[in-house]
Amino acid sequence: MDQKKNLQCSIREYQAEDKDAVISLFRNGILEHVYPAFFKTISHPDQIGVTLSISMAGYVLGGSSYFMALLFGGAWAGLIYYCCYEIYEGYRLRRMATDMADIQASFLDNPDNGFWVAKAEVNGKSKVAGLVAVVGRRGGDERGDGWNGGFLSGVDEIGQDERDGSYGEVPHLIVSFAYRKKGLGSQLAHKVMEFCKDRGFSRVVLETSTPQTAANALYSKLGFIQTSCHSNTHVNHWFSKLANIQVMHMEKYI
Repeated sequence: MDQKKNLQCSIREYQAEDKDAVISLFRNGILEHVYPAFFKTISHPDQIGVTLSISMAGYVLGGSSYFMALLFGGAWAGLIYYCCYEIYEGYRLRRMATDMADIQASFLDNPDNGFWVAKAEVNGKSKVAGLVAVVGRRGGDERGDGWNGGFLSGVDEIGQDERDGSYGEVPHLIVSFAYRKKGLGSQLAHKVMEFCKDRGFSRVVLETSTPQTAANALYSKLGFIQTSCHSNTHVNHWFSKLANIQVMHMEKYI
């Protein structure tokens, strides 16, 4: 039987008992992008050329030493990995100090915000399989805390909503690895879009990064359109430049 049909999952509003599982899923969901980001960067033809050049410099400076060639090349690769790690770990820590520090106050105490978890039954036990959050932005409200440590990029370029500038911002949508490719991500996204419609918002916006290929494919399939792209993250400019991670602003009218 199709695994997708076997998936017994319900989506409900976040409860205090979900905290530990949600924080764990949030951490894993953010940091899992470090290696794909590193591999994508280090395997780029330009980056391969730089790595080989640095290795050759080590070989020459070390007196024709293959060990020094490996050491120099490895050090460069380690620097690239560190840059990728700092971007995602820094993002996670900032969110843990802000909206994720108190989910109840950040999301549930405001009728324009929401936070839901997907609960799956596994061997008679209920487990958190996914999560999604939305923050309502009414006309005149400050924009959200995006990847650049400040406001979401791209909103100014798009212009205000046809009605009052209101929209729903999705800061988090994460599905546990074991429950992917079973339609759960789409269910969580549709939950947000239904909520935004009920609250009178006419569009949903989010930011994602280029290494998140599966998530980006899902957003495109759901009708989200990329409206801008930038490399300004909260970390040092050189970290973002070396890691070559692009942040994409996407939106969908509902």
